[in-house]
Amino acid sequence: MDKENLFGKTLGELSSVTDAAGLPRYAARQIASWLYKRGATGIGLMTDLSLKARELLGEKYDVGLVPPLSVAVSGDGTKKYLFRIAGHRFIETAFIPDRDRATVCLSVQSGCRMGCRFCMTARQGFQGNLSSGDILNQFRSIPEHSSLTNIVYMGMGEPLDNIEEVLKSLEILTSPWGYGWSPTRITVSTVGITDKIQTFLDSTKCHLAVSLHSPFDDERQALMPVQQAHPVREVIDIIRSFEFGRQRRVSFEYIVFKGLNDTTAHVRELVRLLNGIRCRINLIRFHSIPGSDYSSPAMKEMEEFRDSLNAKGITATIRASRGEDISAACGLLSTIEQNRIKQV
Repeated sequence: MDKENLFGKTLGELSSVTDAAGLPRYAARQIASWLYKRGATGIGLMTDLSLKARELLGEKYDVGLVPPLSVAVSGDGTKKYLFRIAGHRFIETAFIPDRDRATVCLSVQSGCRMGCRFCMTARQGFQGNLSSGDILNQFRSIPEHSSLTNIVYMGMGEPLDNIEEVLKSLEILTSPWGYGWSPTRITVSTVGITDKIQTFLDSTKCHLAVSLHSPFDDERQALMPVQQAHPVREVIDIIRSFEFGRQRRVSFEYIVFKGLNDTTAHVRELVRLLNGIRCRINLIRFHSIPGSDYSSPAMKEMEEFRDSLNAKGITATIRASRGEDISAACGLLSTIEQNRIKQV
């Protein structure tokens, strides 16, 4: 019989485990401490639990940490890790060092069903949601775990399309009984699913990043089919009505396509769309994918677009491309080839 994993369970879920095993209520906090603070890799190592308690737990549960299968290293220091998850599926995770920052980019789904036209993960299709444990295992099981300063949910998949498991993982990351991270060190990206974004905003204090890519409805829909069901103007209205406070940030991700979404008309419409919202636009150079009709602008064109936005009062910055040579940059994560690895 396959055992259930303890890693990735919230304190409430661990309490249900200890209750079912007839263990004292405080045992849930002991287990949480071993999982998320003391780094136990096996139930037998949880030595402040009685031997009988460890044996009872060991009959049905494992800790559930899984090391990466492989790593690719970029010339700029970025690393891309490959993980195998349940159901013979694969995911990729990026580690991005940058001077005094060390960021891990987490995946939340195997593949994605949002269908963005410029994204390799979308081309893979959707194989399934990750559990909270799958999400956190990427954070915990890379060798650079202890040096991490920031976490971004910007890997494979749409976080709000897997909101329950994402929220569980965020609870574990930020709770005192969990990893105790400040939510100001965590950013969650979304294409903007209107019936889930309010839940995310109300449930966490983490930063929000919205994939925008065009302020014009028809143009954005051509790039991002999700626009039809979840118009970006409705997403903007939710954001505008929410009180973010000074410690919480909202930003907009904007992949720049040469001659498509970088004109003066786009500058004017972005100013109109984002009026009254204290935010930042992160400009990202399009990373070419096979068979795409889109192309990347020159850096001079990126800088001119940035400067035009700044001149109109919108804070805009150009995000440096990292890991492009190992297909770890924005929009390039995909495990189509890795899924052909012979199952062992």
